[in-house]
Amino acid sequence: MTTIIIIYSLVAVSLIISLVKSKEKTKKAMHVAGKAFVKTAPSLLAVLGIVGLTFGVLDEQTISSLVGEEAGFSATIIAAVLGAITLIPSLVAFPLAGSLLRSGATVVTISAFITTLVMVGMVTAPMEIKTLGKKFTILRNSLGFLAALLIAAIMEVFL
Repeated sequence: MTTIIIIYSLVAVSLIISLVKSKEKTKKAMHVAGKAFVKTAPSLLAVLGIVGLTFGVLDEQTISSLVGEEAGFSATIIAAVLGAITLIPSLVAFPLAGSLLRSGATVVTISAFITTLVMVGMVTAPMEIKTLGKKFTILRNSLGFLAALLIAAIMEVFL
């Protein structure tokens, strides 16, 4: 709770400083931020709804059996594949990861999910192929996936 208060206090102070420095630029920035929020709100709400429904339907024991220690390495592979094929904003992914950890998921599985979510982009691959080429896209995504599994293995050793 203290962290939230500190963050909002810093935001408020920064906004006041910005207003004092240039009212016009601050208004313009707030307008751009508002438009960006409205643009991303539907997908954010959809993901939050899916996460909420998932936690409403699955109890801690089920989550633990799917992505916990008893699920083994296959859960890590499945989580890595899910991370590679989904497009979830980090704003949602990190709280989701925390909720999964509290519900019995392993650090290894969650780290594989988060790492592939950030490093591998199957959803964005067609656009990347057009821009950077097929060979580069396949190589980058393949190396990103392998690196995510390596990072997950390292997390298991150190945590």
